[in-house]
Amino acid sequence: MTSAPNDVASLHNRLKEQSVFLSNYATQLLACGATTVRIEKNVSRIASAWNSHAEFSIFPSHIILNLWDEERTQSYSSIGRIKAGSVNFAIVNDLSRLATDVEERHYDIELARHYYEKSIIRPRMNRWLLLVLVGFANASFCYLFGGDWIAMAIVWFATVDGFFLKQRLSQYGWDFRAVTIVSACVSAIISCLGYAYGISSTPEVALATSVLFLVPGIPYGNAVNDMINGHYLCSLSRLAQAVTITVCLSVGLCLALLLTNINM
Repeated sequence: MTSAPNDVASLHNRLKEQSVFLSNYATQLLACGATTVRIEKNVSRIASAWNSHAEFSIFPSHIILNLWDEERTQSYSSIGRIKAGSVNFAIVNDLSRLATDVEERHYDIELARHYYEKSIIRPRMNRWLLLVLVGFANASFCYLFGGDWIAMAIVWFATVDGFFLKQRLSQYGWDFRAVTIVSACVSAIISCLGYAYGISSTPEVALATSVLFLVPGIPYGNAVNDMINGHYLCSLSRLAQAVTITVCLSVGLCLALLLTNINM
C-alpha cells in the first residue's frame, strides 16, 4: 500500500527531469536556426526512447512542452524561453546526432545531459577565418552579377569591414537592428570607392552586392519551411524578423547613398 505513492512520486520526478532537459534541448535547437520539423522529430525520438510521449507548442519567444508517461496517466509541463543567439548549424548537427544516439545507443538522461552540455559549448569557427571567408563569398556574388575584378576587390574589403563591425557591435550588446543599419552603411560607403575614383567599370555591381552578407536567408528559408509544416506562429515570427533585418539593411544602404551623394 505504501509503494504506490512512492511510485507516483518517482514517475513524477522522472518526467520532470526529462521535461526540463527536452525543453532546454528544443529551445537551444530553435535558437541555433533549426526548423520546427527537425525539433519536433528530435524531441519525439528522445521522448520515445525514454518511454514517454512529448507534446509541445512553439511560440515566438518560448516553447511549452508537455511530457506524458507511457500509459498517459501522469504528465509534467515546462516552459523554455528561447535565448537570443546566432545561427550555428554545427550545434544543430551535434544535437541531432544526440537524438539518434539516445534512440539507438539507449543513453540515459545523465549521459544525454553530458553530451548536450558538451555540444552547446563547442567552439565556433575562428572569427578571423570566418571574416576572410565571408569576404570571398560576397566577392563571388559580385562576380556572378557581372562585376569586374576591381569591383570584387572593393566588395571584399567592404564586406570584411562591415562584417567585422557587425561582430564587434554584437559583442558590445547592440540591438541587431542598429547593428544591421550601421554595418550596411559602412559597407556601402566603402563600396562607393568605384564611383568616387572611377577605378571600376562596374561600380554599381560593387555597391549592390556589398551588403548581401547581411541578407537573412536562413530566417526566410525557415519561415517558409515552418509555414508549409503548419507552425504558423513560429513562421510569422521568423518572417517578421527577416523582414525587419531586410528593412534595416535597406536603411543602411540609403544612408550611405545620402552621405556619399551618389544618385543611382
